[in-house]
Amino acid sequence: MVAELVDPSAEAAARPLRTPLRALAFAEPALQGTDKNGLILLVLIVLAPSLLASQFPRSQHGTVTQHIQGTDVSISYNRPVARGRELFGSLVRWDRIWHPGADSATTISFSKDVLIDGHQLPAGRYSLWTIPEAPPKPWTVIFNRGVGGWHTNYPGESQDVLRITVATETGPHIESLTYYFPLVDADSAVLRLQWGTVIVPMKIKVTQ
Repeated sequence: MVAELVDPSAEAAARPLRTPLRALAFAEPALQGTDKNGLILLVLIVLAPSLLASQFPRSQHGTVTQHIQGTDVSISYNRPVARGRELFGSLVRWDRIWHPGADSATTISFSKDVLIDGHQLPAGRYSLWTIPEAPPKPWTVIFNRGVGGWHTNYPGESQDVLRITVATETGPHIESLTYYFPLVDADSAVLRLQWGTVIVPMKIKVTQ
């Protein structure tokens, strides 16, 4: 049997460079004699893509604002992405408080008093929470005074200002969670929360 001699440098060159740090390791012999500033620049060039990618969350921030007869409605939220996952009944459990957003808690603000599905809600800024239910049961939507918290930390019932029940609808799949106004009239508008094929509609009516 004849042993095959393999050139170590050729074998190393044939292997994929899986990380920026490995790339630097293989390049080390060629870097000997490089001045310090040049070496620092090369490290920054190699690492920059991964460092930049780590600075941005996967759930990007979004805002939507609607003017309704002198009343401003504004929603600020982060947008989780479905990415092929089964959403409701799996990722989002039935009959448990769920925050419709990601990272910092979603907020909705009203510049004047409004009616939400016929229920009075004072002007102000609120965090939004829901209790999803398996069809055909309606969902509960919660407007809570606690703002500025994390999406997993429900501030508690003591800070709830309004709870309403909402019959959900279905529609074409939307990959990223979204809030939008499909209908705006003279003194009212329909706000929809949608993720996947599940839609949670709420009618907002101004009172002033």
